Amino acid sequence: MSLATLTADFLWQEGSWHAGGPALAITGGRFAPAPAVVGERIGRFVLPGMPNLHSHAFQRAMAGLAERRGPGEDSFWTWRETMYAFAEAIDPDDLKAIATQLYVEMVKAGYTQVCEFHYLHHGPRGVHYAEPAAMSLALIEAAKEAGIGLTLLPVLYMTGGFDGRPLTERQQRFRHDVGQYVALLERLAPMQNDMLRLGIALHSLRAVPEEAMRTLLASGVCRELPIHIHIAEQIGEVQDCLAVRGARPVEWLLDHADVDSRWTLIHATHLTPQETDRLAKSGAVAGLCPTTEANLGDGLFPLAAFIDAGGTLGIGSDSHISVSPVEELRWLEYGQRLITRHRNVAARRPEESVGTTLWQRALQGGALAAATDIARLGEGARADLLVLDDRSPLLAARDEADVIDTFLFAGNTPLVRDVMVGGQWRVRDFAHVAERSAAEAYRVVVERLAAA
Repeated sequence: MSLATLTADFLWQEGSWHAGGPALAITGGRFAPAPAVVGERIGRFVLPGMPNLHSHAFQRAMAGLAERRGPGEDSFWTWRETMYAFAEAIDPDDLKAIATQLYVEMVKAGYTQVCEFHYLHHGPRGVHYAEPAAMSLALIEAAKEAGIGLTLLPVLYMTGGFDGRPLTERQQRFRHDVGQYVALLERLAPMQNDMLRLGIALHSLRAVPEEAMRTLLASGVCRELPIHIHIAEQIGEVQDCLAVRGARPVEWLLDHADVDSRWTLIHATHLTPQETDRLAKSGAVAGLCPTTEANLGDGLFPLAAFIDAGGTLGIGSDSHISVSPVEELRWLEYGQRLITRHRNVAARRPEESVGTTLWQRALQGGALAAATDIARLGEGARADLLVLDDRSPLLAARDEADVIDTFLFAGNTPLVRDVMVGGQWRVRDFAHVAERSAAEAYRVVVERLAAA
């Protein structure tokens, strides 16, 4: 295998900038020990790629279509009906086109791994495809075309509420029993490689009965895989859990499952102080999706208390009304400023930078959630990196102390110039190698869906 050697003025390693450090040697898609030679200079500031720990790819095609007020008070639950209606006509080819366009956008924005929380398994009204994994395979092909790492999280979805009500007709596309779900995992597991990881997703406590959860987590195929779950996103969900299970969702999960660093709790918005402390100490990742949580009116996560308790977090773009790690991290901080009426909330110590704190925490938590090692520019890690645009006027007169704060808080001009994933350049000078073909295929699909 050939060896490439790259250098930069500053490399982001172990949570800080390192100037004039060793070159980055790359072989077989991974970082290798650097030889004592001068490599190709690729830029001034080079960062690890960011993991996106929560995605529903098909929802990218409906971004902007749920912003018209209904006859009553709009909420997550009314948005959900709009989403179900949109999803009804999507088939595997459609999903591949939508996901490819989305994943190209992600790579251009600086995401190099995506956790796809995938529940659109079957055809309309739950009719199974001849290939039971057809929709999962469409996502895998989309990730290959876009050149992004994929942590595929097929979703177990069984019931319509905590009371065990059956799924509606629209929700039948999501349904598996435990046996069917395990069979899907077994079908996909041999396909794993350096760019594809497999995990399990429990849609939510309301969609997975307790006995089914226990059976699944005890099965052999699940014992080493990362586990993701939607939880405590909405006040109504918390109230229903209290009414039926006698405890709040996060409280119940911590009491009834061995929650540890394999787990990622998506949203976890509505927490008591005790739940916040227990979640932080469990080692689980809090999967925060600030732009979607704002769009849906979910509420705000208790960020400062969670950080102070030693919690681990990452970010996701969820419904993809924004596809930007910059915007997710910016609004993670800005939401806290609005509710507390203070500034620099994520920085918990004097002189600490908000930008570097958020970026490093999201790198580490995202990599843990994705079951990858992409959060570092170091020997043995997959060779993912971002090169910031040192020609941009936004970075003028910025040194290593200020560059990430400027990257996150100086506006919406793209600053990710080049992106490498698995040792391959996917974006050079802001252009993705597949963006034209992906956009054309996406446009055809969305225009057809809009006319249906």
